[in-house]
Amino acid sequence: MAADSQVNIQGIMGLLPHRYPFLLVDRVEELEPGKRGVGIKCVTATEPHLAGHFPGRPLMPGVLILEHQAQVGGCVLLAMPSDDDSLALLAGVDKARFKRQVVPGDVLRTESKLVKQKGSVGWVESVTTVDGELVCQSLMLFALERKDEREA
Repeated sequence: MAADSQVNIQGIMGLLPHRYPFLLVDRVEELEPGKRGVGIKCVTATEPHLAGHFPGRPLMPGVLILEHQAQVGGCVLLAMPSDDDSLALLAGVDKARFKRQVVPGDVLRTESKLVKQKGSVGWVESVTTVDGELVCQSLMLFALERKDEREA
């Protein structure tokens, strides 16, 4: 994949195993495999989790904002040519802070950067904004696992 390339939903589904209703990245606007990426999630009123979180005042759960960040980070890791047959497993979340609520109509923009990699472990720093306003930041630990290891 070329540096700074854009990835549509079909390309994202080629990188990540997630599917509706748990695929939380609509497009990747920028992608430098193994370095950084910018992912977009358009939050709509029809998303299933918003019916119960909370009735009459829908808010995107913080844990799903973190999952969105993890999926953008997974795209950065899994787009590397050497990892075309791997799964990026979330192994830890540090320094997660929420600064703003997310409601239907918001467009999440997450920039994720690989800050360190040692073997099959990578640390990804993510910052999510809506209209330039900080929503959430975190540092996530990923473990890359080859598909053939899961099938054994």
